[in-house]
Amino acid sequence: MNFCKKSVSFNAARDIPPLDGKVILVTGGNIGLGKQCVLEYARHNPAQIWLAARNLDKARAAADEINAQLPKDKPSPTIKLLQLDLSSLESVQTAARTVQAESTRLDILMLNAGVMAVPPGLTRDGYELQFGTNYLGHALLAKLLHPLLERTAAAATVPEADVRIIMLSSHGHVYAPKPEGIRFETLRTTADALGPYGRYGQSKLAMILWVRHMARLLDPQRFTVVAIHPGIVRTNLMNNATGSPLAVRVLGKVASHLVTPVDQGVKNQLWASVSREVQSGEYYEPVGIAGCATELGRDDALAERLWEWTENELARFVGT
Repeated sequence: MNFCKKSVSFNAARDIPPLDGKVILVTGGNIGLGKQCVLEYARHNPAQIWLAARNLDKARAAADEINAQLPKDKPSPTIKLLQLDLSSLESVQTAARTVQAESTRLDILMLNAGVMAVPPGLTRDGYELQFGTNYLGHALLAKLLHPLLERTAAAATVPEADVRIIMLSSHGHVYAPKPEGIRFETLRTTADALGPYGRYGQSKLAMILWVRHMARLLDPQRFTVVAIHPGIVRTNLMNNATGSPLAVRVLGKVASHLVTPVDQGVKNQLWASVSREVQSGEYYEPVGIAGCATELGRDDALAERLWEWTENELARFVGT
């Protein structure tokens, strides 16, 4: 990580501007960083926040907790619950249809949910579990919601247009397999040989490359698309991790003393979703530190190959 670089000062209460009229969607919004995002956004008066989660009971409990923390003397935004299982592309398709049917706009798409270093497995559609959940499910969600994002951007005049897509990647993209970065032949297998962190790194590298290529396709005056690393944050992400490097295993045991609490760890993604200093296509480490991607994370040829592979894999879920 770039400890020598100076991070940007960011305070959610002070630096998130009024969000009047805006609609926001947060994946993994029932816990950890996603839940904190929903809370911080709700304090700034958006019209609507979609809280997406696999389990609607847990989503409902999270929404109740968030609403209980909002001031009673001010209007509260509508927090809508959205069932979303990123390991099922059919579930992603259904969720996108729900949002399109019930919202006339979408200003911030926070692609926050994910899994880390889980045991080998496949998604319901037969993709390597971490790649399918962290990357492919989010890529499909963004693709299906793109028309809604486009309409939102087109309805505003430049420079007021400010539609954002934020991908939660990770410094862990450094674990992507070398020298290829992405071993395409493993993506429809359990990829046992890569190990849990190789699989994790491959999925997180894909998120950075997707952002890099997506930004080239969208009007930078209307869209901002970025990848971020939240830092080492006190969440449940490592609960199911297996085969962890020794340092990570030790860190997990002493996390309550060493890592960043969620209300501070959320800063980078919140900053990326509202700051005028954000450059579309970039990857940022906390807070607002650019230039941190590996050489593979800056490989435009690999980004284009991944984009073409992704478009081909997702084609059957578009327009049906």
